Amino acid sequence: MFVCLSGHMAIRKARQGKKDDGRNQTDTYYFDVEKCKACALKNGCYKTDAKTKSDSVSIKSDEHQEQMKFQQTGYFKEKAKHRYKIEAKNSELKNVHGYERASSYGIVSMQMQGAMAIFAVNLKRILKLMN
Repeated sequence: MFVCLSGHMAIRKARQGKKDDGRNQTDTYYFDVEKCKACALKNGCYKTDAKTKSDSVSIKSDEHQEQMKFQQTGYFKEKAKHRYKIEAKNSELKNVHGYERASSYGIVSMQMQGAMAIFAVNLKRILKLMN
């Protein structure tokens, strides 16, 4: 069970969400409102005239936990510092040079469209560096 900051034990627990739905489930813990009304820490925790008091805790999937651990590594933090440069180029390709949507059908035509867009961006960069 879940214990609040003032030491009161939850009276009921319910699991929200479907299993294997692609979203994380949550455990919702319900507390006795009568204890909350007399609690010294009720400011910011319990709203006056509320009929119920609950706290929800997300249950992370294995993949989600692995990703959270990976995001704490130095490798990820170093790569995240340089991401804004790459995203700026991707934005330019999509919004200025028409790489947002395919102009014709097929993987070959999409590869050609991508090559032309990247060529145009690189050509602009070369001209800017020459000046």
